[in-house]
Amino acid sequence: MNVFFESRYASSPGEVKRMNTEELRNAFLIKKIFEADTVCLTLTHYDRFIAGGAMPVNEILTLPNPDELKAGYFLERREVGIINVGGKGNVTADGVVYELNYKEALYLGKGTEVVQFISENGKEPAKFYISSAPAHHSYPAGKISGRDAAVVELGSAATSNHRVINKLIVASVLPVCQLQVGMTELKPGSVWNTMPAHTHDRRMEVYFYFDLPQGHSVCHFMGQPQETRHIWLQNEQAVISPNWSIHAGAGTSNYTFIWGMAGENLDYDDMDRCEITGLR
Repeated sequence: MNVFFESRYASSPGEVKRMNTEELRNAFLIKKIFEADTVCLTLTHYDRFIAGGAMPVNEILTLPNPDELKAGYFLERREVGIINVGGKGNVTADGVVYELNYKEALYLGKGTEVVQFISENGKEPAKFYISSAPAHHSYPAGKISGRDAAVVELGSAATSNHRVINKLIVASVLPVCQLQVGMTELKPGSVWNTMPAHTHDRRMEVYFYFDLPQGHSVCHFMGQPQETRHIWLQNEQAVISPNWSIHAGAGTSNYTFIWGMAGENLDYDDMDRCEITGLR
């Protein structure tokens, strides 16, 4: 089993204003999410959120405990949300087996010591997308399928943002400390996500884009509303969004993305909306 781990320092709005393309991508773009028989993790110092993936092909993978966490085990003081975006697979948490099909989610609370990942068929491997945040309390594990999610349909074809928001790991579905994870699916013909844009000062966020057809890309917009920047992403890449930044995107095709949030507030609608015509 291989482990890839990196740590990213937080950047202020003033720093970001002066970044060139390469510096911006190095600070916020997470290129490496899935690699065969590898657990890939990126820690951002925005609320110490961790995003990454586990892709078991020929091996059983174990959620590692990087030295940088200074912990006895990964979930000693953390909670985690896992969504399978590949073939069928299982997650074992302290001996309890959870079968995860495509787009099914699993929440594991603080104090879960051993977490393992396995694919049902290595030729069609599972791809477990991981979101983790610090936790102060231990809550029960829970599997969330589509029928369990809180579903909201927003936008329209006329504004190219007709989409379905699946709230999977949120306080209205099951008890959590601060982690919130969901999945937004854009309808064919729609390309804009999170538009009109917004910020939420008490939460940061990570967007993971997938289901993007080969040869297509997503342009993700970030930065302060009056000082925006953009980053081009490919399929199965992620981007870190600070609490002071907008987080919206447009693709050259429709796609799906997973949003993971952490911070001091569990109110999903706690946001400061930005007028489209006021963005710069």
